[in-house]
Amino acid sequence: MKKEMSATEVARNFSAVLDSVEAGAEIEITRGKKVIARITPEKKVPNGAALLAFMNKWQAEHEPMDDETYALYQEILAERRAPHNLIGDPEHKDPWAE
Repeated sequence: MKKEMSATEVARNFSAVLDSVEAGAEIEITRGKKVIARITPEKKVPNGAALLAFMNKWQAEHEPMDDETYALYQEILAERRAPHNLIGDPEHKDPWAE
């Protein structure tokens, strides 16, 4: 659902605007008759933490993994902890820090 509101309306009703966005609405903010900004709900993007949470939940609800699946699971965990995936790895240092 898309709504159009003036900057003044948004300022006066900010809490209600946030409630609408949280419920899935997209708000276009106008100044004069020109759209100057858009407020949209946050998109949920799965990440490694979500994968681990899913795996832990799945393990609790199902029988133990067989050896092949467990080996793959350990390989994924090892890759996540590999130096090239960690912040601070010299190979991926911030070029602007110097």
